[in-house]
Parts: sequence; C-alpha cells; structure tokens
Amino acid sequence: MPQIEYNTKKSLSQKWILGGLMIAIIIIASSILFLLYPFASKEKASYFTGKNPILFQGTQQGNALLEGDSIFLPLSFMQEHIDKTIIFDEKSKSIIITTAEKVIQMPTESLTFYVNQKPIELQVSPIIMNEGQIFVAIDPLLSYYPIQYKMLEETGAFWIQKDGDSYIQGKITKEEVHQENLRLRTDPSLKAPYTAEMSNREAVMIEDENADFYLVRKDNGMSGYIKKKYVEKNNEVTITISHPSNTVAVPKMNGPVQLTWEAVYTKNPDHSQIPDMLGVNVVSPTWFSLSGNDGSIKNLASLDYSKWAQSKGYQVWGLFSNSFDPVMTHEALKDFETRQSIIIQLLHFSQMYQLQGINFDIENVYPADGPLVTQLMREATPYLHEAGLVVSMDITFYGGENNNWSSFYERNKLAGIVDYLIIMAYDEHPGSSPVAGSVSSLPWVEMNLQNLLKEVPKEKLILGVPLYTRLWKEQIKEDGTTEVSSQSMSMAKMKAWLAEKGLQPIYDEKSGQNYAEFYSEVEKATYKVWLEDELSLTKRATLAAEYQLAGVASWSRFFGDQTAWTAINMDPNTAVTQK
Repeated sequence: MPQIEYNTKKSLSQKWILGGLMIAIIIIASSILFLLYPFASKEKASYFTGKNPILFQGTQQGNALLEGDSIFLPLSFMQEHIDKTIIFDEKSKSIIITTAEKVIQMPTESLTFYVNQKPIELQVSPIIMNEGQIFVAIDPLLSYYPIQYKMLEETGAFWIQKDGDSYIQGKITKEEVHQENLRLRTDPSLKAPYTAEMSNREAVMIEDENADFYLVRKDNGMSGYIKKKYVEKNNEVTITISHPSNTVAVPKMNGPVQLTWEAVYTKNPDHSQIPDMLGVNVVSPTWFSLSGNDGSIKNLASLDYSKWAQSKGYQVWGLFSNSFDPVMTHEALKDFETRQSIIIQLLHFSQMYQLQGINFDIENVYPADGPLVTQLMREATPYLHEAGLVVSMDITFYGGENNNWSSFYERNKLAGIVDYLIIMAYDEHPGSSPVAGSVSSLPWVEMNLQNLLKEVPKEKLILGVPLYTRLWKEQIKEDGTTEVSSQSMSMAKMKAWLAEKGLQPIYDEKSGQNYAEFYSEVEKATYKVWLEDELSLTKRATLAAEYQLAGVASWSRFFGDQTAWTAINMDPNTAVTQK
C-alpha cells in the first residue's frame, strides 16, 4: 500500500516582509528624489555665435568686422538700435546721417567723408561692403552719437553701450563645494545648460532677476542666471557718455508768430500799395518752386520787396513749393544729390534776398514718398539753421488713407525736425465739393486740431486760417438736377456782394460763422456763403490762444482787408499800441 507523505510549507518570517517593504520604499523614494531633486545640468551652451559678436543691451546683435585696427558695425544694426534715420543713398553709394546740426555723407570705399559738405580725411574708408552687407566704421560715429564701445579680449566681443544704460554692481560671495552651483545658466533653473563658470569674489553686473535667481554678466560679456544667495548686490551704475552739443542758435520770435502768405504767381505786388498790417510780423512770399527732376528751382523773388518788408518790421520767410507735382517730387527727392541741390539753391537765395526763414509748402505727394519728404527736411534743417534761418513747413489735417494731400506727411517726425509746422486748417469744402459748405467751420477745425496735437507739440504748431470765402451757387438744371459750383472771393469783394444784394448775414450755430443766402429768380439759383469776417477770424485767433499755439498764418494777404489783421492779432502788445 502506497504511503502518503505530507509536506508542510514554511511561511516567510516577519523580518523578511519588513525588509522587502523597506527596500521598495527606498526604491520609490529614490525614484521620486531623482525625478524631483534639481540636479544641476552638466550641459554647456555656447553664448556667442560667430566671430566678433556685438553685445548690446543684454543680447548679441549680429557680428562686427575687424579690419586691421578698425571696427565696422553693420548698417542694419545702426538703423535698428542707434538711429532709425540713417539711410543708404543708392545713387551716391553713401550713408547719410543727419543730426540737429549736421548732415554727414559717408561714401563707400572712400577715404573722405563730408560734414555739411566739408571734407574730412580718414586713414581707412568709413564704409565697406562685405558679402552684400554694408558696414560702417564705429570710430567716426562716436562724434555724432552718445555711444561707446570696448573689445572683450577673452571672447572677442564688442560691447556697445549707450548713454543712460544702467546695471547693478555685484560680486560672488560664497565658496561652493559643488562648482556647478556657481555656473551661469541659460534659464533660471539648475537644470538649464550653463554658459560660464564663476569663482568666489568675482565681480558681476546684475541686469535682471527672476524668482530666486539673478541674471548677471561677467567682464567677458557672457551672462546667465545664478542663485541669489551666491551674489552680493551693491550700487547701481549708469553709463554717462559726454557728447558735445554744437546746437546752432535759431532766431526766436518775440511773441506769437503772425504770418501772412504773399501769393506771387508771375510778379511781385506793388508794395507801396500795401497798407500796414496790424500785428503781422512775418510775410511769406511764394517765390520758389521746384521746376525739374534734377532739383532745379524757379525763382520769382524780389530783393526790393524783401527790403520793404523788413523796413516795416516783418521777417521774410521765402516759400518753397514742390509745384504740387507728385512725379517731379519723387524724382527730385529720391536721391541725396538732388536733395542737396535743392538745399544749396535755397541757401543761395536766402543770402541774395536777405531772408530770415524758409517755409516749405510740399503738397500732392504719393503716400509712399512721405519718407523722402521727411528726409529732405532732415537734411535741409541743419544747413538752414547754420545760416540763421527759421524753418517752417505747411501740413494738412488727416484726410484718410492713400490721400496725396494728407497721407504722406510724417507729422510727428517732422515736428521733431523743423521749428514750426503750419496747419492749413481750411478747405473743409474745396472748390470741387459736390455740396456747398464752409471753407473751414470752427467745430471742424477744433476737432481736427485736437487730433493733431496728439502728435505735434503745441509750441511748434501755427494755425493756418483762410481769408477767402467761397460763394456757392446751387442751380437747378432743366432735367431737375442741381449743379453746384463756387468761386473764391476776398473779404472786400464779399462785403461788396452782400451790400449789392442787400443781405444781412445771420449767425450759423453749426459752423460758428455768419451765413448769408440769396435766391436769384432769373437764374433759378441759390447762392450760399459762410463768411470769413471779423467774427470768424477772431474766433480762430481765440482758438489758437486757447490751445497755446505758436501763432497764426493767413492765406493770403491779397484776400484780407484791414479788419482781418485786427481780428487775428494774437499779440496784446501790438493791440494796445494801435488803440
């Protein structure tokens, strides 16, 4: 008979169970610790790229060229970070720099550059081309910009600093067993790659902070994040670069500018027939106009008129226009050479006719050519100021996009260049308008003026006012439609017309002007007029005073009568004198 055997299985001891649990806990804890503990990254990242990196305001901004002992910066760097107005003129292959006092031309591959047309000789060309890119020598630029540079030997970087740049001094103050903790990281985390090593007592520049980290920079230009506990924060340092200013003193007006334009189309008026104009202190005859693509200027000026005006106490600001020709304007302004030709002629005329200023009346320009107009003013103003001339420019209110009469004006930039901007605050309803209306209603002027003052400082803005009135005619044709036409009339002629028709104007609240209307039974036509008279002009002068503008300008002397000068006089001293 078979024998049955019973084997009894031994159970695990409690010791083994506890030991296994402990091992499992240790493994899990180690895994969690490995995942969560910020072990420092040992990966090293490159800080600079390429040869001769440019360090500017905390980051690399391209690369410089080192030719012998001369350092050249990319033109694109200068345009983006130092001066947005620097341009490269294709025709002359020159860089053009303008300051408040100077126009600098730096031709490519030349040992000479020009400051206000005066040659300056150099040992090396200030402009070179490299692989299709334009580079400009930094040393000649130091005279015109508040910048400085230093070469960082260890890295070969060029550190460009601007006046006003600031940082906080600091130094490493802790010795650390784990050197990786003293490495500069690309991000505020020990897990981020590092760019450089630090040592105890090493000086740093603190540029920013993020949570428990400072962003610091070494003397060699390299930077990165390091724990705050390793850095002692000291004083703030601001870069101060002395930059001599040779600002030319421009003649200033005593009191508000009170200008009237003298419209000269073929010949100058007989000044002996011009009565005294109360309060007027500037006359601006329309003497000069663009006449060719080469920048040539048509001249209608009169020394006799200029001497007469100055004998009456008026300054003479000769007006230069672009002949309101957009094609000729583009051709004449697109090149440095022709812009210079325009400027040189105006300087010559200013001496010939003993002028005190130049008034630029540039209108009807392609919107895309606005920067060319601005560049003309940048280049003209230093020369005109050097000659002791006041520089003013006429502008319009905003007139919508792609408008040749409005869109091209870079008003805020122009305001920073010229002495005065004159806003031609008229032609709300131009002669070609399909509906009759005011030349310049007061609410329309004030609304647009408020918008303009967001870009143009009040002390640089002169309010242009109309002295002419449009007489509108609405005539019913045989087919029942209404034909609208108008004619411009002087103040004297308008008064005569009202008297002839026996009309007494009434006040129109909507326009803020006096209004008259006449129906002709014979013509089956209605005549309408919003008057430019003493009431309207007094309101305009009051508006200019309320907004503390630099003065008023009137178009044109021919349209005004003696009441006009009294109405727009903003100078209380002359008003008292004449009573």
